[in-house]
Amino acid sequence: MTWYEIIVAALVVLAAAMALVTAIAQWRAPDALTRVNLMGPLVGVGLPVLIVAKLIYDWATRGFDPNDFVRAIIAIAGLWVIASVGSFYMGRAVYGVTVVDSTPEGAEREGDPERQRP
Repeated sequence: MTWYEIIVAALVVLAAAMALVTAIAQWRAPDALTRVNLMGPLVGVGLPVLIVAKLIYDWATRGFDPNDFVRAIIAIAGLWVIASVGSFYMGRAVYGVTVVDSTPEGAEREGDPERQRP
């Protein structure tokens, strides 16, 4: 193996380990909102590491190509933007469904005469 293949293999193993850890953490997460938040490290770090590994491999085999570099930067930036907006909206949707009132069901609320017990 050459030096670039070792670097690429290490980066791919790192990204795969992050994916495995994220999958295990998602399996153990107590609720949907936590599961949405657990995708952040994988999408924010793991997938860009895969893009960088592909870029290093291409540079080592074909030489430096500015088009590949620009595409990699656009892909990483787009991934971060789409992932952050997507996780924000998923989190908002899940939070809106899973919010539980702090008062127990059937208890009266202060200031709400319709819900007070006779």
